[in-house]
Amino acid sequence: MEEKLMEERKNMLLDLMKDPTYVPMKLKELALLLGVTKEQRGELEEVLNELVASGRVGISKKGKYARSEVFAQTGVFAAHHRGFGFVTIEGREDDLFIPPDDTGDAMDGDTVQVVINENGRGGRTEARVLKVLKHANETLIGTFEKNKNFGFVIPDNPRITMDIFIPQGKENGAVSGHKVVVKLDTYAAKNKNPEGHVKEILGHINDPGVDILSIVRAYGLPEEFPEEVMEEVSHVPEALSPEYVEEEIEKNGRVDLRNVPMVTIDGEDAKDLDDAVSVSKETINGETIYHLGVHIADVSHYVKEKSPLDEEAYKRGTSVYLVDRVIPMLPHRLSNGICSLNAGCDRLAMSCLMDIDEKGIIVGHKICESVVNIDRRMTYTAVNAILEAKNGKNSGEDAELEETKGRNQDERFENDEQKKSKRSLKNVQADDLEKKKDAAKEKAEFAKKCLEEYEDFVPMFLLLDETARVLREKRMARGAVDFDFPECKIILDAKGRPVEIKPYERNAATMLIEDCMLAANETVAEDYYWQQAPFLYRSHEKPDGEKIKRFGILINNFGYSIRLQNGELHPKEMQKLLAKVAGSPEEALLARLALRSMKQAKYTTDCMGHFGLAANYYTHFTSPIRRYPDLQIHRIIKENLHGELTKKRVAHYEKILPEVAVWTSSRERLADEAERETDKAKKVQFMEHHIGEEFTGVISGISNYGFYVELPNTVEGMVRLANLDGDYYVFDEEHYELVGERTRKKYKLGQTVKIQVVSVDRYLKTIDFLPVRKFD
Repeated sequence: MEEKLMEERKNMLLDLMKDPTYVPMKLKELALLLGVTKEQRGELEEVLNELVASGRVGISKKGKYARSEVFAQTGVFAAHHRGFGFVTIEGREDDLFIPPDDTGDAMDGDTVQVVINENGRGGRTEARVLKVLKHANETLIGTFEKNKNFGFVIPDNPRITMDIFIPQGKENGAVSGHKVVVKLDTYAAKNKNPEGHVKEILGHINDPGVDILSIVRAYGLPEEFPEEVMEEVSHVPEALSPEYVEEEIEKNGRVDLRNVPMVTIDGEDAKDLDDAVSVSKETINGETIYHLGVHIADVSHYVKEKSPLDEEAYKRGTSVYLVDRVIPMLPHRLSNGICSLNAGCDRLAMSCLMDIDEKGIIVGHKICESVVNIDRRMTYTAVNAILEAKNGKNSGEDAELEETKGRNQDERFENDEQKKSKRSLKNVQADDLEKKKDAAKEKAEFAKKCLEEYEDFVPMFLLLDETARVLREKRMARGAVDFDFPECKIILDAKGRPVEIKPYERNAATMLIEDCMLAANETVAEDYYWQQAPFLYRSHEKPDGEKIKRFGILINNFGYSIRLQNGELHPKEMQKLLAKVAGSPEEALLARLALRSMKQAKYTTDCMGHFGLAANYYTHFTSPIRRYPDLQIHRIIKENLHGELTKKRVAHYEKILPEVAVWTSSRERLADEAERETDKAKKVQFMEHHIGEEFTGVISGISNYGFYVELPNTVEGMVRLANLDGDYYVFDEEHYELVGERTRKKYKLGQTVKIQVVSVDRYLKTIDFLPVRKFD
């Protein structure tokens, strides 16, 4: 068909479809309406296909044609730094892929209108952005760069791929290298970048603290509490008077637990101590019963519903723990003061008192308001040292030292050539042996000091450990999945520069507290489920069937398998898998991939169970200082205890709780992202000082453009295919490996590799590695 005729017919069809009376029609219906004969119908279809390809006309699943806008759907656009993106549509399970040429003027986070193409390239569902309905970014954080006649801001968010144009005179005094807040005046249009003006200068990119401040601003995290909140907090007492405590006991029915021995166990730096534990045991009819108490700060006593303090806590949703600061949900006067269970101080609490039999079954419980007085402020390090000393854990380290000595003695039987080649290794081993000896001696001295200082509480710690083990065994028996990921602590100097990255150690003391808190959370959740009270639950749904199938194929490459029952995975199967891989080189990798195959935990008003814990009932009760959902359910519990949960209050909670669940889940995700971003920024800064150095790591991810390597200190970097010389590597997606076409050399998930740090990028927060080449 001639080009001119094609354009005329396209315009004619578009005019027809723009008519207000037009309804979507099939090809045959359009042909009848336009008087097109059967012989000419092919030409009509050709014109329609051209219009569909250009995006000006859409086609429904039933084959009906209309303007694209008629079939458009609304969703949120998520950009990728490589140019493409995805759109999430509420109610649709899978995201829509947006090719680079079809993103239009959308920026990351924008609400957009899209036309869906169910039969996109590669058989996947694609879409094209028609228009932006709502812009997500009114301001952006980035680095200012000055040109001769204008400036521009490079956004910190790598998913915003366009620089922001700053006209001359709108830079507000910014110079090249300044981190700035830029206000967008106009948004991207065809072949035109967004334009804005510098609203605030945060500091130079190299100034101490500016990197983290930039992330705080980028995520919209609050930096200060409003005046009305601080005014309200100023009236909160710093301590409880004896008269006030007596009134709470006598008139308000609080249970007086001040004579019950109890401790807090937290990290050395913790100041907001919101949980304490107590324990005892007795024999009843020949059976041992453990009496475990979990006592949580009664934050809701001070944070009243709809007060400025409550509204600000809800707005924040959670405390955010960044690498160099904490952004608290509540002001320090509360979180570190009257709400913190400080030793030797009378404090108001919410207590969950549980009776547990030898099998780990909670046979009785009581949830009540209480008054407590903590006997000791303990640390995880001290309690762990006591437990290891008493349980004989140090003997294992002694055996390791003996084994090292044995290896050195065995070298006496090697020949001269072997001895010469291993001399440097022998010296290293000798140094390691001395270091281990010193560490073991220091650890033993610390344990001895702790045993002496806390002599009166050692039996309590041992009983707590015993109770926790009983609870843990019960939980693991039902199939709970224990993900033990390596986490890190980044040590900063006075100027905020990273000087050390070391793994967090999960020890007997941290596990002990975890077990106690889990038991309390489950107990409270089950109690209020059966009371049919409006409530917030912590839900972790069963994994998606397709994701689990893909995970099953992946682990087959490592020689493992999982069994599905009627297409569904029971948590016990995941637990068995993690037990099998424990201690293997691929343990951390497969555990992480297993977690990715699961759904994300969230807050819900329906009790949906917790897959990872293999629990039918679960909530968050134990941290009201730092999590709003815990604070919310404390209010419900207190009203219920006092008989104030009337029909009116039930209706009130049924109205507000769905929104609370969605909002607090979103705030939790945002906090997690901000925490990860600050960690990435500091890891990049740390590795800047190690460029050229060599390390051994494990391949933690593979794609068609390279592979990731994770080092023992949790730093992760990428080896790009473009930088791999000597061969052309092809990504085998089925087996998750890269294979050299000529040498057949393979890079596989879980493989140990030696790498060299070659570069870092502060803007993208990325680290590049190269494999160390072996020379024969």
